[in-house]
Amino acid sequence: MKRVCVVLAFLCVLGVGEYFVVSRFAIRHETLTLFDASRQRPISVEIAVRRDYETKANLGLWKLPLAIISNGNTVRASEYSFLANVLAARGYLVTSIQQDLPSDPPLMTRVGQPYVGRREVYIRCEANILFVLGALKRRQENADYDHVTLVGHSNGGDVSMYVAHQHPELVSKVITLDNLRVPFVVSDKMKILSFRSKDPHFVTDPGVLPTPEEAKARGIDIVHTGAHHTEMSDRGPDSVKEKIQATLDRFLRDSASSSLAPADTRSPMIMNPGDY
Repeated sequence: MKRVCVVLAFLCVLGVGEYFVVSRFAIRHETLTLFDASRQRPISVEIAVRRDYETKANLGLWKLPLAIISNGNTVRASEYSFLANVLAARGYLVTSIQQDLPSDPPLMTRVGQPYVGRREVYIRCEANILFVLGALKRRQENADYDHVTLVGHSNGGDVSMYVAHQHPELVSKVITLDNLRVPFVVSDKMKILSFRSKDPHFVTDPGVLPTPEEAKARGIDIVHTGAHHTEMSDRGPDSVKEKIQATLDRFLRDSASSSLAPADTRSPMIMNPGDY
């Protein structure tokens, strides 16, 4: 019995060590500071990419699928590494954009206005994303810029959904963590996964979520996590992040990562809190 316990303990340490090695050495991390001269705006971007897939892309043997992460209000772009590492491990070129600057006006809520008065914020963030896409094309030509995956938390999730509405020809997948303001895209051509919180301080606006019938018909995957809204970043507890990572990894495995494997929208993954 003692020997079995020792072996199990060794395997646990080995598993933790393997994850550390993969995230620390197999995935390359880089911070870029870009500047949009037309708007006189600096844009900070966190890059994550698997070294072996990047090498294949540089040799012209592979097209890197592209994921863009937009941060939530008051959260740094660098605080979504738990998502970036899963995406990068699946072969994605991951770009986390710092969507807001200290000099930007505070995020306000104006009840009764479209998107509670935040359309101008979404337009600004949309411009950031389009600028970063142009900059990336000059740095890495062997990435798939025609089937972008948009990821976002809170306000970043609303930005992702807004951009998907505006540019459906560019977006193949949207992954949100508790977007509250912008209604879901309902399309057979776009695969959507959304993690929802259970938090009385952050309530989803009416009309944002699809009906269960729409979700099932369109292959929209909605996961009720039971977590707090503010736990959906690197700041959250490991138990929440690990469950999100596992579900995200399954979603990426079962859906398309590029035009090489068309998305299968026939098997929705609707979960109840008890299932999660």
